[in-house]
Amino acid sequence: MRSSLLSLSGLVGATLAARPFLNEPDTGFDAYFADLAAGELPPLDKIVGLPDFDAAGRRHLATQNYTYYRNGAAGEWSYRNNLEVFNRYPLRPKTMVDITNIESTLPTTILGHNFSAPFFISPCARGGYGHVDAEKGLVEGAAEGDILYMPAVYATLTIEEIATYKKADQVTFQQVYLDTNDTATKILFDRIEKSGSKAIIFTVDSAADGNRHRAARYGVGSADSSYSLITWDVYDHLRTLTSLPILLKGIQTVADAQAAVAHGAPAIYLSNHGGRQIDGARSALEVAIDIHKQAPEVFTQLEVYADGGVRYGADVVKLLALGVKAVGVGRPFMYANVYGTAGVARAVELLKHEIAIDAANAGVADLKKIDKDIVDWDSPNWAPA
Repeated sequence: MRSSLLSLSGLVGATLAARPFLNEPDTGFDAYFADLAAGELPPLDKIVGLPDFDAAGRRHLATQNYTYYRNGAAGEWSYRNNLEVFNRYPLRPKTMVDITNIESTLPTTILGHNFSAPFFISPCARGGYGHVDAEKGLVEGAAEGDILYMPAVYATLTIEEIATYKKADQVTFQQVYLDTNDTATKILFDRIEKSGSKAIIFTVDSAADGNRHRAARYGVGSADSSYSLITWDVYDHLRTLTSLPILLKGIQTVADAQAAVAHGAPAIYLSNHGGRQIDGARSALEVAIDIHKQAPEVFTQLEVYADGGVRYGADVVKLLALGVKAVGVGRPFMYANVYGTAGVARAVELLKHEIAIDAANAGVADLKKIDKDIVDWDSPNWAPA
């Protein structure tokens, strides 16, 4: 029996290593835009899905700039897994269901704030690598689509500059890296509060520099490269320094999710940092499956968000089916921002539509009442792509 298992393991490993990796699926993009001049952006109205923005960014951006957004840790297996893992768990669409009101179920709340859809723009640094206006397009595009934007602390624009582009009453959450310097932390928290942000996203999966080989070749490594003390005692103390809720981004185990509940966290954010910190870390989908199997109560004890590899409406639907409250999308919005505000708004529009039609085709009548059994969680498909 052991010999058989080892043989199977070797076969799976060899298959995964041998098959080609598609960073963007071949849906005819390159052929359709073959006549475009080198570096020219395709017309925005011809962009049909989130992967198209990646392809457009790859063609248009300077290699160094594109590499900063695209890179992952080490051999980039976690980056690859983030993209591929969703299709390992096949849908089991239900039929004979009235899905005609599915679009009306898109709106949701995140920490009590109303938004038009159950997805948000994940924290991503260096918006200026994609567009001369930097994060302006992300702020304005989120406002136009009425979704949540989480600015990164290492954004090109300052916290205060980003705030000037916010629409009246627009809700944003601010991402941060923190250490044990209370004076610096308090100054940062005061700036965040004055900017009008409604929550703080504390990234806890970046205790050390990310091992990013691709980025190192072009001098665009991690924005946060220091060793950081990140413990539950530190988290408890940080909460005494601000009146804003502090969410934990980068939770990757059932035990840490349960500990977050025990420490009174208002929400957790499942993420492996886009596969950019440590290669081999599981995807947020795999962590969500693990929590659902071992401690499903977590999804009702606090709000759970997740990001990593989301490119299609069906990806969002699968995460929602497990109990995830809202889904983060990072790189696709950074590529969409190559077009500025209009590109970000277009990406929001496309993803909303895909979520609605993919949910409907899966037999989901209400995005807030998804039967987890629309997905086969027990038989992951490891066949070659």
